[in-house]
Amino acid sequence: MVMLLQDRQTSGPAETAPRVVRVSGRVLQPTPVFDTYWRFASARQEVYEGRLVGRPQPWTHDPILSQYRFTNCYRAADRVSQTLIADVIYQGSQEWEEVFFRTLLFKVFNKESTWQLLTRELGEVRWDVYDYGAYDRVLSGAFAKSQRLYSAAYIVPPPQLGERRKHLNHLRLLEMMMATRAAERVLGAATMREVYEVLLSYPALGPFLAYQFTIDLNYASEMPFSEMDFVMPGPGARDGIRKCFGRSADGIEADVIRYMADSQQEHFTRLGLPFDGLKGRPLQLIDCQNLFCEVDKYARVAHPEIAGISGRSRIKQSYRHDVAPLRAWFPPKWGLVG
Repeated sequence: MVMLLQDRQTSGPAETAPRVVRVSGRVLQPTPVFDTYWRFASARQEVYEGRLVGRPQPWTHDPILSQYRFTNCYRAADRVSQTLIADVIYQGSQEWEEVFFRTLLFKVFNKESTWQLLTRELGEVRWDVYDYGAYDRVLSGAFAKSQRLYSAAYIVPPPQLGERRKHLNHLRLLEMMMATRAAERVLGAATMREVYEVLLSYPALGPFLAYQFTIDLNYASEMPFSEMDFVMPGPGARDGIRKCFGRSADGIEADVIRYMADSQQEHFTRLGLPFDGLKGRPLQLIDCQNLFCEVDKYARVAHPEIAGISGRSRIKQSYRHDVAPLRAWFPPKWGLVG
């Protein structure tokens, strides 16, 4: 069982936090949130593994983890990512243009019920038979009935492409991307950063969304990049990094995230924390970035005296138990077994 993160029993003698951490030539002084980062990762992964094998509740005795909603340590293990990987990317035609279109169509809404609505009403989602009028009819009909089309996980700004509704402008954005050969340019990119820059060049896709969509596309078998190739810190991650290291980490957030990924085993061992990864897969850059977002939220309650950037002091989403069994279906190219 998982105890309070501050008092959790460890598998061996735990050491105190390092007095300094050196990243990109800077000397950073960790706050207490730095060790909470590693304790949170260990505890949150234990909750995930307990649920995955059907262990009965409670999966944690930590009151903050019990009361509030936090994403998994591994981005690919979260419910929406599992739907994307198993039901969107690897279902249907594996022609790259079709995989690209399905992936971005799903992600601009980022909501399973919207994807289910489209597939139920229109059949298999395909670019080669795409009809703006049909998509307008389905999505606008749902909107008129006050059905939510978008996830609240993060904001997807509407591009200004001449339509009256956000969802219609997003359809026009997808049309623009397909017409300007974005799929081909992404597939031909030499690095993950080049993929990101292709996506960043389109309206309303700022740094955060362009990076998130890059990670989503990279789940596909055609994409050859490692999740250790490139990271773009989002606002939540910057908040978490500020809480872990103070202002001295400003401007080198990507390097800090890489430090966390590279040194993870050292710190789990230092603190005597169990962490076997995702079927042996260590935390990747995207996962360490997301963990900073989650620890920022956790620290609002656990370390209210330590300020971030945004000044937020509450965790908005409460934990609600989902009775549906967890899926654990990951890109075959990762080679995860067991």
